[in-house]
Amino acid sequence: MDFLHVTHSNFLIVMACVVALVAGFTGLSLTRDLASKPVFQKKASVALASIALGGGIWAMHFVAMLGLQMPILFYYDAAITLVSALTAILLVGAALILLHFAERTPTIITLAGVIVGVGILVMHYIGMAGLELCRAVYTAAGVGFSSVAAIALCVLAFWVTYANRTKRNIVLGTFCFAVAVSSVHFLAMAGTNFVATPNVPDFGPTMSNETLALGVIFFSFMIFGACLWVSVTYLVAPATSRPAQEVEAQSTQAQPVTGLQIPCERDGAKVFVRSDDVFFLRADGHYTQAFTAEGQLFCAWPVTEASKRLLPAGFLQTHRSYLVNPHHIARFERTKDKGQCIFEGRDIPAAPVSRAKLKPIQDALAAQVGAIRA
Repeated sequence: MDFLHVTHSNFLIVMACVVALVAGFTGLSLTRDLASKPVFQKKASVALASIALGGGIWAMHFVAMLGLQMPILFYYDAAITLVSALTAILLVGAALILLHFAERTPTIITLAGVIVGVGILVMHYIGMAGLELCRAVYTAAGVGFSSVAAIALCVLAFWVTYANRTKRNIVLGTFCFAVAVSSVHFLAMAGTNFVATPNVPDFGPTMSNETLALGVIFFSFMIFGACLWVSVTYLVAPATSRPAQEVEAQSTQAQPVTGLQIPCERDGAKVFVRSDDVFFLRADGHYTQAFTAEGQLFCAWPVTEASKRLLPAGFLQTHRSYLVNPHHIARFERTKDKGQCIFEGRDIPAAPVSRAKLKPIQDALAAQVGAIRA
């Protein structure tokens, strides 16, 4: 089998890596601070982030492929090329749905990274299948190394980004994502040879490099424009940080909890529980679980709706998934950069306090009548 001599454009290799970097930053930034947003806005942000990340994987691949130089003319199957883009977007979307609409456990974060890693691999090999007048010949080492790199680096990227959703971690996760996408492509290409094939498969319309370049350039400019858009939120944050802190401090003051009626279900029957009787609410998918002295009840409110109604009534948000009634807290415990609220009664589980909420929660609890600051 005679393999074709292949070279690559160094300029387009660099540009492909830049596209991966910009797409990663755009997609991961679009999903920032979604816990407090309405459900529709969360869905829209996740959809846009899926297009940015999945489309960025596709754009990075084909920017690099535009730099592929062989001694023969070759084309692309337009239908297969489109399928490769849609596959990447859908798999990334599935991962983001898990991260933002399910309880974010270590298993979910790892699974999301695995799904995106598989998405990069599937997109790459579907895209390569779209070549016409030549055929890719793979080696086991190339497929193996690229598969391990894709999954391991994507898991790392999502752990860095989602273990603690800070701006710093989003930037670090962006670099991990860009390295994952770029290394998978170039490791796979390093283990790939090409042979000429005289027959053109008739699956979809034929697309030249020039036509592909127009599509890739257009989509890349859209990603760069979206990157500029989300970058503004990082630039304006310092100017609004002081008022935001003041608002948070005011909202976390332990005000008297009023007798708000919370709709719950017990044994299939709908009941209303006074907010005074609720120890805390915990997010459970699209709904919440209310913990009272009588046990755990299902509540139809999502955590965003519960926050809107209960925070003004005096509840405290100790974690993105927890709303706590401060007047049922027996004591507050802190270990390093985390904490937990311990409640009256032996059968009530503790409510975690995230690192970002430690100081506001401590201040709010210390402001209560009779409280003793540790």
